[in-house]
Amino acid sequence: MLAYQVERFFGLITDKTIRRGSFSSVKDLISKIDHFVASYNQTCKPFAWTATADSILEKLHRLCSRISGTAH
Repeated sequence: MLAYQVERFFGLITDKTIRRGSFSSVKDLISKIDHFVASYNQTCKPFAWTATADSILEKLHRLCSRISGTAH
């Protein structure tokens, strides 16, 4: 579970900071990431998984049906 949380955190940094900005240098990029982390840490909450296994499997079934064009 920790690996997922780390992966999700880097996804947030990418979505909210890196993709939305332009940076004049590596130092500028590091500064923006540091700012994001400091801001995020002020209001962060633990990740709570709310989906059930059945709902995930149903979504996976629908996706596979669309991809393969079959109902299995």
